[in-house]
Amino acid sequence: MNALRVFTSATCSTIGLTQTKVEVEDSRNKWSDATELLSKWGCNDDDLVRIFLRCPSLRNADPAQVQSKLCLLTDLGLCASELVRIVNCRPRFFRSQINRCLEERITHLTSLFETKEVLQKAIVRNPSLLLSEGRYNIKATVEIYEKLGVKKGDLVQMLLLRPMFISRTSFDAEKLEYLSKIGLTKDSKMYKYVVTLIGISRVETIRDKLANFARFGFSEDEIFGLVGRSPNVLTLSTDKVQRNMTFILGTMKLDPKVVLKQPYLLYANVDTVLKPRVLLVLKMQDMDSKLQMMGTTMVRSLRMPEQRFLRLFVKCHQEDVANELMEFYKRTKEVKRLGESSKKYSKRGFPF
Repeated sequence: MNALRVFTSATCSTIGLTQTKVEVEDSRNKWSDATELLSKWGCNDDDLVRIFLRCPSLRNADPAQVQSKLCLLTDLGLCASELVRIVNCRPRFFRSQINRCLEERITHLTSLFETKEVLQKAIVRNPSLLLSEGRYNIKATVEIYEKLGVKKGDLVQMLLLRPMFISRTSFDAEKLEYLSKIGLTKDSKMYKYVVTLIGISRVETIRDKLANFARFGFSEDEIFGLVGRSPNVLTLSTDKVQRNMTFILGTMKLDPKVVLKQPYLLYANVDTVLKPRVLLVLKMQDMDSKLQMMGTTMVRSLRMPEQRFLRLFVKCHQEDVANELMEFYKRTKEVKRLGESSKKYSKRGFPF
């Protein structure tokens, strides 16, 4: 109750969010530093450790500046656990400018998300929603998607799914052409996913990924059809697609067009799913030449949860055979790619 009393003020309400300072008697004497202020607001020791680990400079921050942000979070109904997630997502939150046009921005966000609970969830997932307008223009971005036929409810869902798409969205003639070639109607369940993914992706990135699929013999219509059925293929890196396709063609000996009907083959991890399971099936066929499981049965097994896969393909055998197969499966799964530990990753940044 003390924390509520300390942070309650007539100037700190949803009606007057432009004035974010809390009027507390002798506040300078109450809070010697940000640590004490956060503690009185409701953060426990574990919360403070996680917050300062993500934002060490906050220890030396001006308590008055920290206080204004905490007051705003209180008005929005957020507490210490949400603050930890906010700082983890945006470490510079307490140093960001949010006061300008804040009341108007909160009003627009409230209208967009409709319920307080959804607004809170959106802010925790993306604290940048509270930032001053500029490159982060919420209203303008929402209007773009509405003109493209994305319904308000779907737009809110996408905001929660891909929190940063407000600041990353851009459309030009080439992107709009891609949308038309995919050919989804605005009422399609996948339309909102396709539109937002194309909106946040760089044109150069989209070109590279489409060209990567073309190298494996897919026609333009087949590629856009795949994107329409499984939009998340646009989030896969070219290296990921090449590695999975190479395994599908080289080891599984399947036609490349199989991924058009079974796109999950592109998402599965080669080292922990595809390779161990396929090699296990090949070993079983070596042990019994009558077994032929590299077709539909094998493809279907790759979608199974691991325990079900082991129950149907390993534990169903006699104990000595099952133990041998399980040992082989574990050993194959633990083998790391050559040079994986010393591989240098080049970060190309968002998006995808």
